Amino acid sequence: MARVVADYLGERGWDCVVVDGGAAATLAIAAGGLDLVITDLRMADVDGLDVLAAARAADPDLPVIVMTAFGAIETAIEAMRRGAAHYVTKPVRLDELGLHAERAIADRRLRGEHRALRAAARGGLDALVGRSEPMRRLHALLERVAPSPAAVLVRGESGTGKELVARAIHALGPRRDRPFVAVNGSALPETLLESELFGHARGAFTGAAAARAGLFVEAGGGTLFLDEVGDMAPALQAKLLRVVQLGEVRPIGADESSQVDVRIIAATHQDLEARVASGGFRADLYYRLNVVPVAVPPLRERAEDVPLLVAHFFAHSRARNPHSPATRLTTGVIDALAREPWPGNVRELENLIERLVVVATGPVIDLPALAEVAPRALATAPPGPIDGRDRLRTLRELEDEYIAWVLARCDGNKTRAAEILGVDVSTLHRRARR
Repeated sequence: MARVVADYLGERGWDCVVVDGGAAATLAIAAGGLDLVITDLRMADVDGLDVLAAARAADPDLPVIVMTAFGAIETAIEAMRRGAAHYVTKPVRLDELGLHAERAIADRRLRGEHRALRAAARGGLDALVGRSEPMRRLHALLERVAPSPAAVLVRGESGTGKELVARAIHALGPRRDRPFVAVNGSALPETLLESELFGHARGAFTGAAAARAGLFVEAGGGTLFLDEVGDMAPALQAKLLRVVQLGEVRPIGADESSQVDVRIIAATHQDLEARVASGGFRADLYYRLNVVPVAVPPLRERAEDVPLLVAHFFAHSRARNPHSPATRLTTGVIDALAREPWPGNVRELENLIERLVVVATGPVIDLPALAEVAPRALATAPPGPIDGRDRLRTLRELEDEYIAWVLARCDGNKTRAAEILGVDVSTLHRRARR
């Protein structure tokens, strides 16, 4: 019966894992990666209620559907009381079971999307998605750094999430109820950046029809995040040093300085030590900003976080694009993304996921769809029979993955790929539509 159900759901595009009893089911649940459990109720040794308990312990949101004989309805109702999503009686109608499965997974996905959006809105460590060892170390460091008023210098490659780190420090610290103000040191010309940061008096220059307080004053009592501080001009570095040392700001054209209470978090992707050695960055300012250095790991050093990030960005992209038909990504797509080096880091992954959601033509984003949008993600190595989690693949999965890999090597040219595969090009178009 388990294999019949798996075949039925597999024909509808779902990846199914079949196990031969309650004990094996609890092991599969503990391994993670499941969106739904369908279990018999009466089984030897470990019964359906035990499987339900294991699912609730592993993930309270993991839906469980129980199947039972008509004579065990009382036990099925008990399973519902303990948190089962639904029960069906034998003999099972596959179309009815498929409908319940679709609803259960849709409910789970919706709850996950709401959680992800709330976490992103809250800021803090929830916005820094990842459970890898580098991310656990980063989380622990931020929790120690946040309560201090000390200046922080966030280092990391472009796209690693340096501003998210700064926001997490602010959200975890005693200034969380005060403003968080961000400014990019490379996004504005020097004269405009000086006015933005320090403000100006009325008539200080042409066009200054009214006085402006500046971002240091605007961030009073809170946090000012200076992104790409390594690109700041020498004259601005001198004025910034005065603020860091004395807590005083003098607007352009003003006669007097004013005191400000601001925690400064700076960020850069540059080698500031080399900039200091070459004279491009003031050594005294560097030491004032680098009181607490925080290094953000690149995505290639935490590949195990890619599936979590994909789920997070997929939920966010679906919320931003409610008219997209996309509802899930196959495990093959997630595995392919986890193998990528991601030179653009988390930002590049986020942009790719949104592109996949926007251009999706059906509910399932599979490897052929990924090959159409990002052929590089599949061009590195041909698929094998075992993925990164040692799960044996089905023949259909292997065919899809190999076709997608060949398409990627052909830069999406279906005619050339069909010649290599020895099939008619209409076959590739038909599979792509499927």
